[in-house]
Amino acid sequence: MSSMMTLAALAGFALIGLSLTLLTSLKAWNGWLDLKRLELSGAHRAPAVGGMAELIEMADLKERIRKLESIAACVDL
Repeated sequence: MSSMMTLAALAGFALIGLSLTLLTSLKAWNGWLDLKRLELSGAHRAPAVGGMAELIEMADLKERIRKLESIAACVDL
């Protein structure tokens, strides 16, 4: 009788685990579908209006890229 109860409990836990996995997968699938609907509807973010700070940041990033490329090419600055 004890092994029958153990088997029933194990089957119950497996069923609960499977249910939780399926529920999580369904929620992820619905989220993915919502994302695709949003992409297909053409709803895009408005481009941010940049100012002087954005230009300075871009120049800084370009300089960093140049330094990294020179390091990758084994060239000292």
